[in-house]
Amino acid sequence: MNQISIQAVFLDRDGTMGGSGQSEAPREFSFYNGTKEAVRRLKDKGLYAFALTNQAVIARGEATLEQIKSQLMSCGIDDAYICPHEEKDDCACRKPKPGMLLTAAREKGLEMARCAVIGDSAKDIIAAHRAGAVKILVRTGSGEDAARDLLEHYISRGARGFGELKVEMDVDDGRLEALYELCADYELPIIFHTDQHSMTDEVGLPGLEGVLASYPDVDFVAHAHGWWAHIDADVEPVDLGRIPEGPITSRGRIWDLLAEYDNIYGDISTLGGWNALTRDHEHGQALLESHHDQLVFGSDYLFPGQEIPHFDMFEQFDLGLDAWANIRYRNIEALLR
Repeated sequence: MNQISIQAVFLDRDGTMGGSGQSEAPREFSFYNGTKEAVRRLKDKGLYAFALTNQAVIARGEATLEQIKSQLMSCGIDDAYICPHEEKDDCACRKPKPGMLLTAAREKGLEMARCAVIGDSAKDIIAAHRAGAVKILVRTGSGEDAARDLLEHYISRGARGFGELKVEMDVDDGRLEALYELCADYELPIIFHTDQHSMTDEVGLPGLEGVLASYPDVDFVAHAHGWWAHIDADVEPVDLGRIPEGPITSRGRIWDLLAEYDNIYGDISTLGGWNALTRDHEHGQALLESHHDQLVFGSDYLFPGQEIPHFDMFEQFDLGLDAWANIRYRNIEALLR
């Protein structure tokens, strides 16, 4: 997996480091238990730790910038980036604008792609996105509501699906339930990457089946090795992280899941999808014929000049024009409703 070498972590104040999630004067604010220890552990790893906070209490005369900064510095951070303005001031620094992050990058010589922003609100996450930083949403403070706010923000900008969901959790991890429920509420399909590291499952995909049964109103689009290895019944744990070779012995779990659940789709775009169809032409033909209404094709085009073997593959199978149309665009058009 690609690992990012993090240089610095930016911590929101209210609702992340402590407090209630609302801007508070220093006399009303207190750090959460564990905040100072968390900062110490970050610095022990050689990372910068900064505060990143909107503090309209300064503009309202309820506190001074020096008072806010002094309290923040007391927990061991390296510096504090504080917006003293109210929203009506339309400044360049107040989150969700990325001004404070960009200032920090210039002052500290940071690469934003190697920085993480941890916060409890949509404003924190949007600011991080705009600056190109890693985004981490916590569930303290306003975090429980922030996920819904974020979805509504991106839906308002045209988003019609969620993904690629690629986190180091089991596919049926209880922490993902809130996300699945939100996608059900907003009728968003989820494309997820499953392998030996991300959205993990056991051989036979029992966790995925439980999710499909529990969230029948959510359409899931499966992607990568952990899914496509199961075109064959003969699957070993090591196959969940690689592209198996050789003829298919007998039909595996994806045939059953596609037949039994109408909320699961297979994305053939990766090399895993291409391999699943081409390693055994007879089985590939049969899957395309029987489940063309539940297969989708995204090019998974990552860099200029990348070869896409699927284009040649399309010529290898005898499939009707309507079936190919389903795979190439109709199914995804129906999902992104």
